[in-house]
Amino acid sequence: MVLQLDPSGPLGPTATDVRRRLRQLVTDGSRGPGERIGGERDLAAALGVSRATLRQALTALEREGVILRVRGRGGGTFVAPRKVERDLSRIVGVPELLRTQGFTAGSQVVSAALEPADEVVAAALALAPGDPVARILRIRLADGGPISLENACFPARRFPGLFNLPLAGSLYELFAAEYGVRPGEAVEQIEVVLAGEEEAALLRATVGAPLLALQRTTYDPAGEPFEHSHDLFRADRIRIVVRSAGAAVATTR
Repeated sequence: MVLQLDPSGPLGPTATDVRRRLRQLVTDGSRGPGERIGGERDLAAALGVSRATLRQALTALEREGVILRVRGRGGGTFVAPRKVERDLSRIVGVPELLRTQGFTAGSQVVSAALEPADEVVAAALALAPGDPVARILRIRLADGGPISLENACFPARRFPGLFNLPLAGSLYELFAAEYGVRPGEAVEQIEVVLAGEEEAALLRATVGAPLLALQRTTYDPAGEPFEHSHDLFRADRIRIVVRSAGAAVATTR
């Protein structure tokens, strides 16, 4: 169904004007995430602009993450899926994070294995190189679509029998219930990387697509590290939120 536009509205002939008009129509709630807006021909006719001008506007909106264009039969222009907000000021499992934002959380366990810690993992978890760690690789899903690839390591001595437990849900909730271990603090580092063939296949992304790489070491309330992970988030599905509190300033008269 083509998105109906008001022909009497002020619409300039430039790609910037078209982009502004389309963004307003997409973000005012008249179309939900994933809904089809229309094909290029219909949109250009409704807007009263050339297809070349429309394409410039659509390219800009796609880069901003407002829309998603699908080529081929059955394709067209769609409202982009909602982004998941990842609040770095809180330590919370992905399932709870998704539930509080109205998403249906899901998870696929790709692999779970016991292996010797390399130097990086050993240093992060205060272990000796070669000490056994439980490595779990999972794909995290929001409304059925992949948003991240989670590669996490845990000291095996602290979580005996871990692989006999269900691993598809929140590991933080599992650790609290089965081992009495809860997160007290986490140190996280973020950078932008490009998806390789393996990551692209698992995340249903294109090779070379931007990903947010988040490396995290999590400590219990006593300060002992129990998790070291390297997570890859689809940049088109995640928004990082940082909450900063201002320092109290004493004033005198």
